[in-house]
Amino acid sequence: MSNSTTATSLAKQLINSQPYWETEAGRSLWESQRACLGPVAETRVGGHSLEMGMGPAMMTMSAIPHAIRWSPTRQLAQSDATLICPPDQLALPDRCLDIMVIHHWLEHLKDAHFTLQEAARVTADNGILVLFGFNPIGVSGLARQWRKRQQQFPWSGTWRTANRLRDWLAFVDFEVERVDYCCFRGRASAKCGEYWESLGRRHNFPLGESYMIQARRRQRHAPVQRMKFGLSAPASPASLGVTRSGSSAHYEPAQKQPIQAHQTHTHKSEPDKRRDDKID
Repeated sequence: MSNSTTATSLAKQLINSQPYWETEAGRSLWESQRACLGPVAETRVGGHSLEMGMGPAMMTMSAIPHAIRWSPTRQLAQSDATLICPPDQLALPDRCLDIMVIHHWLEHLKDAHFTLQEAARVTADNGILVLFGFNPIGVSGLARQWRKRQQQFPWSGTWRTANRLRDWLAFVDFEVERVDYCCFRGRASAKCGEYWESLGRRHNFPLGESYMIQARRRQRHAPVQRMKFGLSAPASPASLGVTRSGSSAHYEPAQKQPIQAHQTHTHKSEPDKRRDDKID
């Protein structure tokens, strides 16, 4: 993929996004997003994770021993364990990841829904799929209306609401567990204010500059079919109470055979027969 046109285009987008994360506004946003991800990542121990990030690595606080980062080209890979492949064709087996993180890539990919479908494929049944995106109804989203012509990150992307991504997740059989909004700051402020950040996070106002969606795979319950017991014909007495030996389960006395009437002949003894002959 490193020599393809798609890989070159993705690498260019990734390089163009780096100056933003070095500004005060970018660093403040990244810190706020990492604070949202921390409680989720810290609860997972063992297994594997994959992070597709536009900015610096965010999974450094996780206890997962095998944390993988994705890169469109080998030149941008930060380690030997970097996954290099198309975003919609992840070179991983099905349901192998405990945490899958997509950080702002869905806003800058041409076929973002294919990437989301692939991310859902590699997320385990008990795993977590985490999506980061810019909030179009936040303060920065309103300011973006005057910056649509700017072709620099992050204004050049397609900002989608959390409800829109909820529909996308339902299509890949994932259910949103919660949506956290982060980075609350005024229009003229480059840094997320501590007071406004604490207030916005406590009440989870949908006015933050960014949101984090946490989703899990829907659990399908096996269909239960009730069995109906019934007899289409009356059971014969011989079929009731049958044991494995074939005999009746209840003891029944043997039936007496009927006595048949036969004609009986009297056999006389030999002396009696002689006496009768003499009389004759």
